[in-house]
Amino acid sequence: MAYGMSGRIFHAPFLTTNPGFTFKAVVERHEKKTGKKYPDVISYDSIDQLLNDEEIELIIVNTPNNTHFDYAVQALNAGKHVLIEKPAAVTSSEVKALYDLGKKLDLKVMIYQNRRYDSGFLSVKEVIESGRLGELIEVHFRLDRYRMAIGAKQFKETAGVPGGGLTYDLGAHLVDNAISIFGRPLSYEKTTAAFRPNSQVDDYFNIHLKYPNQLNVYLTSGLLIAEHTYGFVVHGTLGSFVKMRTDVQEAQLDADMMPTDEGFGIEPEGSDGKLVLMGADGQKTVEWIKSPKGNYNGIFDAVYHTVRENALFPVTEEHVAWQIELLES
Repeated sequence: MAYGMSGRIFHAPFLTTNPGFTFKAVVERHEKKTGKKYPDVISYDSIDQLLNDEEIELIIVNTPNNTHFDYAVQALNAGKHVLIEKPAAVTSSEVKALYDLGKKLDLKVMIYQNRRYDSGFLSVKEVIESGRLGELIEVHFRLDRYRMAIGAKQFKETAGVPGGGLTYDLGAHLVDNAISIFGRPLSYEKTTAAFRPNSQVDDYFNIHLKYPNQLNVYLTSGLLIAEHTYGFVVHGTLGSFVKMRTDVQEAQLDADMMPTDEGFGIEPEGSDGKLVLMGADGQKTVEWIKSPKGNYNGIFDAVYHTVRENALFPVTEEHVAWQIELLES
């Protein structure tokens, strides 16, 4: 594992508080930062040193998108299970090769899709699966930012670098959210654009997924959205549900809050989703739905059960294959 933003926020706090794991080592080629917070963790200078550590069973691949495949292959060939940051790879052929190699070596290939465990997504999933909205008509998932400046991570911002741009970045989250609930679409249409001055990659996308029974699902994200709107909108024959994106886990972790701290993952007051239902007499009723606690630890629990008990990892090979097929199209 690398100890940049991803390692510091999304992995280390869980590896150190989840009883199923021991946080053994990271790779830091330049500045050694891990020891300031985790003095017992080894900071290796190279990936080879990490892979040669015989005590390590699981490698987290949280490097630039275009390196995921090569590093995961190295880890598997070294006899390690892998948890790979989204996107798993940048092409469908690479995804297939990873899973095939994992099966050949009897090792687990798992993809880190933490936004399945956002409080808002858990809430909208519960409402959809409850059936209270009737037959679904239209669904919108959005994840927006306002960032005019070109980002410092060149692998995301440079034309020609595989896996760059917003579609591979935030799109991987939204596509996974849709697939995890609705499965593979019958067909889809994808629109991308670049609006920031001097942008070399897409910084806006809209993906229209078409499902059976005329269900339309729209996934949208932009880097120049000044006024954020609902992150979740679901319309059905019996009513509607709308919800802002108010998951607090990333902000809490960035502020050095730990997953075991009181209040972790709990949305602030006033963040409830709005459920509007229509009665047979045309009478409208409104119900405010409190979100479950956000729980990124859920993905680490799943990793533990997959490795130790051979459980099916919730982000399945089919889910990942469908996601990358759509992202690369």
